[in-house]
Amino acid sequence: MKTNHLILAAMLTTSITVSVLSFSTNESSRKPSKENLKTTKAILLENPLEQLSVSAASKKATVLVGTNPKSTPPAKCVFKTAFEGEGLDKGFYYKIPGKVMASLDKGLEWMEKAQSNDGGWGAGSHQRQNISDPHAVSSDPATTAMVAMAIQRCGSDLQSGPYSKQLKKALQYLLEQVESAPDESLNITSITQTQPQVKLGQNIDVVLTSQFLTNILSAIENDAPLKNRVKKSISKCVAKIENGHNANGSLKGSGWAGVLQSSFATSALEAAKDNGIDVDEEILDKSRDYQKGNIDTETDNVVTESAAGVVLYSVSGSTRASSKETGEAKATLKKAKKEGKILNEEVTVENLKKAGLSESKALKYKTAYQVNKSSKKLSQDDQVVTGFGNNGGEEFLSFLQTGEGMIMSRDNDWQGWYDKTSGRLLGIQNEDGSWNGHHCITSPVFCTATCLLILSVNNDIEQLTGQ
Repeated sequence: MKTNHLILAAMLTTSITVSVLSFSTNESSRKPSKENLKTTKAILLENPLEQLSVSAASKKATVLVGTNPKSTPPAKCVFKTAFEGEGLDKGFYYKIPGKVMASLDKGLEWMEKAQSNDGGWGAGSHQRQNISDPHAVSSDPATTAMVAMAIQRCGSDLQSGPYSKQLKKALQYLLEQVESAPDESLNITSITQTQPQVKLGQNIDVVLTSQFLTNILSAIENDAPLKNRVKKSISKCVAKIENGHNANGSLKGSGWAGVLQSSFATSALEAAKDNGIDVDEEILDKSRDYQKGNIDTETDNVVTESAAGVVLYSVSGSTRASSKETGEAKATLKKAKKEGKILNEEVTVENLKKAGLSESKALKYKTAYQVNKSSKKLSQDDQVVTGFGNNGGEEFLSFLQTGEGMIMSRDNDWQGWYDKTSGRLLGIQNEDGSWNGHHCITSPVFCTATCLLILSVNNDIEQLTGQ
């Protein structure tokens, strides 16, 4: 039966690739109509294999069979199924349930209507949180970057996808913000007192914009001028982030839950480095160490001074900041065991040294692994997950940090986390498709973008793990 299912899946994948995505030489620029997309969804949902995940060697080629193509990336290269992936066990991949895909579609449709004429989106000011109409507030870079990252993760890119037009406008808005910002400033906007700035930090705009620009960089094809423009903007953002770092590794201008701003700054520097942008290694190490230092692995005591006293915010940042080194440690040991250098894949200094790492790097990886293990456990504790007591933008950001961190550290438990978290998010989605916070960051735009990023995290497995 399993063999028959795999054969049927392959046939279904081929059929969908040809008829739905239509990337032949004659139709590469054709955008499917919304009516055709809805018809396709109806047909696919009748198929017993509607939730089979099909992963490619890169983010650009990931396709989830049986889902609405509005939240599914088109194929651009030869497919690889989850059973053929390199570097990750087949059990690591996980299908997005149909009900979650329906939730994503509603959220994306709401977000499309919320975009401003300038190409951006806004969260509104901290002083006027009662304003929930997305068109009654000014666009801001932080919120725009979050939405743009969500649109990209859900399947659209600059060349194709139902929200390609919105993504292009968002990219243009963000590039203009970066390019017009004075070199000596730490942020990229003159707007102040936005909800993200007050609650996360004054420089959150440059951090999230840098993250988005590095995400989109690898998706820019055959447009050298645009690619160079994006690279220059990333370098400018990185310089501002580095100049904005305190001696202890935190980012200046901390808000109510500044630990989250610092955590995202670490992620932004890591992403820039992975994309070939010059990053100060010493600052990056300090940034990681700052996040790791928020938890004592021996006692599980958590430092919450810069986390508004909320354990969830601290441990989610620790999980994310330690995840890259933890994932690298696991991959190194897996390869060493395969080569016969070690007997098991236990993360110890001795095993890491036998695998070829220096003692200092082995110690660093071991520490990262311990921090990751402790913070991951705490970040999923029911009492910790309640955060401030109800859902605000900070809670959503913490869930996102935890999920991405678990995938990056190659932790198979992320699937259980995903089921639990997606169930929680689907239960609080508004009828119109949006989400909103009940404290602190209440903006429906910012909260919806974050929830979309969480629910579609499966689509970024290859990118997050560096495959």
